Amino acid sequence: MAKITFIEFSGTAHEVDASNGMSVMESAVKNMVPGIDADCGGACACATCHVYVEPDWLEAVGERNEMEEDMLDFAFDVRDNSRLSCQIKVSDALDGLVVKVPEKQF
Repeated sequence: MAKITFIEFSGTAHEVDASNGMSVMESAVKNMVPGIDADCGGACACATCHVYVEPDWLEAVGERNEMEEDMLDFAFDVRDNSRLSCQIKVSDALDGLVVKVPEKQF
C-alpha cells in the first residue's frame, strides 16, 4: 500500500491510501479526487486522468510508453512531467508519491 497525495490546481491536497496493483487513476476515482475524470476507465484511450508527477518521483513512476505519449497529445498543458495516471501502477515504491492535477481535463 502507498500513500499518494493529489494536489488540485487550487492547491487543495488529497492524501489517499492506494492498494498495490491498482493504478494511480483508480485510487483517485475510488477516493473521489476532484479533477481526475477518467472517462475511458483506465484503457489509455483518453487523457482525462492527466497529472503532473513531482520531479523527485519521475524515476520511480517510470517513463511513458508510446500509447501514453499519443494520448497526451489530447491533454491540456502537457509538460515534461506529464503522465496519464491510469498508466502508473501503485507499489510500495510509490509510497509518498505527489502528483498535481492540471487546471482542466479535456
